[in-house]
Amino acid sequence: MSTRTATQAAEPIIESRADLVAPMQKGEKPKADWRIGTEHEKLVYNRADHHAPSYAEPGGIRDLLLALDRFDWHPIEENGQVIAMGGADGTVSLEPAGQLELSGAPLENLHQTCAETGRHLTQVKAIGDETGTGFLGLGMWPDKRRDELPIMPKGRYEIMLRHMPCVGTMGLDMMLRTCTIQVNLDYGSEADMAKKFRTSLALQPLATALFANSPFTESQPNGFLSYRSHIWSDTDPHRTGMIPFVFDEDFGYERYVDYMLDVPMYFVFRDGRYIDAAGQSFRDFLDGRLPALPGEKPTASDWWDHLSTAFPEVRLKSFLEMRGADGGPWNRICALPAFWVGLLYDDAALDAAWDLVKGWSMEEREALRTAVPRQALDAPVPGNRRLLDLAREILPIARAGLVARNRLNASGDSEAGFLEPLEEIVASGKVPAQRLLDKFHGEWNGDISRVYEDSF
Repeated sequence: MSTRTATQAAEPIIESRADLVAPMQKGEKPKADWRIGTEHEKLVYNRADHHAPSYAEPGGIRDLLLALDRFDWHPIEENGQVIAMGGADGTVSLEPAGQLELSGAPLENLHQTCAETGRHLTQVKAIGDETGTGFLGLGMWPDKRRDELPIMPKGRYEIMLRHMPCVGTMGLDMMLRTCTIQVNLDYGSEADMAKKFRTSLALQPLATALFANSPFTESQPNGFLSYRSHIWSDTDPHRTGMIPFVFDEDFGYERYVDYMLDVPMYFVFRDGRYIDAAGQSFRDFLDGRLPALPGEKPTASDWWDHLSTAFPEVRLKSFLEMRGADGGPWNRICALPAFWVGLLYDDAALDAAWDLVKGWSMEEREALRTAVPRQALDAPVPGNRRLLDLAREILPIARAGLVARNRLNASGDSEAGFLEPLEEIVASGKVPAQRLLDKFHGEWNGDISRVYEDSF
């Protein structure tokens, strides 16, 4: 989630609808300037007893963050507490229960992306070796109850933790127990944005299936392969899901603005602190009638903050965020941006991918989204097929898109090699969660603590 650091001084007030559309329009870039921004979270645990470290305990989350200064990261504070570290590779920040996230820098190619990921994991593992801390690449805590998890000192989380139980049954699980990998990608125009949004939204269940990696809850199999994805089905219906209007022919920036104006607010950030505005209306804010700040009107930063509080399967800000994947190890962190860059950054690949899914009805898309958390690649797709069959068509398209980009490393390798973990999954027909379940029922003999042997 976003890390806010300061209120802009004398920032202009939003005066018109054009100001609401502006962040999306400003995201338009020529193809030569398209970048790749990768975000990945990991679960943090104490190696001695596997507990989730609190913020302030010796060797805990605060100490882990501060130790990054040896690698040229600098502290970012909120109310005197270090909540993130900034550096050349982006921002290392905290999720609500201490999950550690790297929000990477916007990079030109996937070779740079995987190098960035490698640097980050090398750094945190070096610190973990000193503090007795380990890291798990999973989509959800496999063995922790919510009441066993710490809460990090970030104002927006305090507001969200209060609000989540009012709008769904699993919002606290989303905040406290899950981890994801995401990629942020650019677009060239409003029409390009719409086409990429539609294609990636239709294919987001495939990404969820390929990365499914959360089959355990409180030490037992939970009946799902991506329980993290299932959690989103009852987190907050006002700000999650497949947002059907994206598939309308007239979809564009204006329609997304309308959607965001209908999403209830969480907060307003003023003078270094978060003010609770949960459930209030941004439309009222525009009219100076927000109960949390009567008489005030929003700034551009307020709108940007609000754009970060919707959680559909794909999200639009001044770039597109792909949000469907469970957390995982290093090679799958690199595979997610490879999958989406291959499909969305090459025109021929984008056309071919859209052709495979454009005929689906909204009911069929919703049915697939519902089936995937349990069935992953065995979920049915239109045409009396399985999602695995679609994966066998989509991955070669993504590979061809990466080859066509022709972004080579010093050894002359293209970016297509980063798809190999996904190609192996498709060849075997087994997603990561199924491999974990095989171990649980086999060599682990039902002992979930063995999952820590597979940590980073």
